[in-house]
Amino acid sequence: MLTKIGYINAYWIWVFLTVLFTVIEVFTFGLVTVWFALASFIMIFLAFIPKFPFMYQIMVFLALSAVILIYTRPIAIKKFKMGRVKTNVESLVGMNALVTKKIGEFDKGEVKLNGQIWSAHSEDGSIIEEGTKCEVVRIEGVHAIVKKN
Repeated sequence: MLTKIGYINAYWIWVFLTVLFTVIEVFTFGLVTVWFALASFIMIFLAFIPKFPFMYQIMVFLALSAVILIYTRPIAIKKFKMGRVKTNVESLVGMNALVTKKIGEFDKGEVKLNGQIWSAHSEDGSIIEEGTKCEVVRIEGVHAIVKKN
C-alpha cells in the first residue's frame, strides 16, 4: 500500500518537487536548489516504502537536503570556482610588467602592463631601472605598485 495524501500518491509530490527544483536551478545556476532536487529525487524512491507517513517523509527530505547541502556545496563551489569574480584591475595583480620609464624613490615611473602603459611606484621605494621586469603587487587608483622580480 503506497502512502496516500488525499487522492494523490506521495511519490508524485516528490516527482513534482524534483522537476521544480531542477528547473529553478537550470535558470539560476546558483547551486542553491540543486541540493533540494537531489533530496526530492531520493524521496521518490523512499515514498514507495509501505506505511511511511508523509509527515516523516518531509522530515527525512529536510534532513537529507541539509546533509547534502552541508557536505557537498563547498566541494561543488570549489570545483566550479564560484564566488567572487576578479574585475579587470584585480586580474592585473601578480602579472609581470616591463618598466618603460625609470621608477625613482620619490618619482613615479611607467610600466607596460598587459599592452598598456601605467604610472608606477615601487612597493618598497626602491629605484627600478628602465627595461627591468617587475611584478604588480597591487593597483592603487591609476597607479601600479610594483616590485622587482
